[in-house]
Amino acid sequence: MNKAWIYVGLTCLFELIWVYGFNEAQTWWQWAIVVGVIFLDYHILPKACETLPTGTVYAVFAGIGTIGTVLMDIYLFGESFSFGKAFFIMMIVLGVIGLNLSDKEEADEKDAMKGAA
Repeated sequence: MNKAWIYVGLTCLFELIWVYGFNEAQTWWQWAIVVGVIFLDYHILPKACETLPTGTVYAVFAGIGTIGTVLMDIYLFGESFSFGKAFFIMMIVLGVIGLNLSDKEEADEKDAMKGAA
């Protein structure tokens, strides 16, 4: 597994932690932890972009953050679930998969061009 994907996973996890913190933090020290996690998150995110396409990294980061936040709202904070939410979550998942697949195709084409030269 590529080390950059571990960074993507960590940054997605930290994003969900600080979003949860936005809902739960009430004291100054809880907010300090949230701010610390945000800084850590945005320190790790560029590391993933060093070897992976930035568009793919951001799509995964934003997609998992959006899906995770919606699911957190439903399961932890009592929001309602609807067919519309499920449909649009699937659209995000399909978009992230499509971006990842298209990046792999472009990389394969570049490798093929280098081999032909």
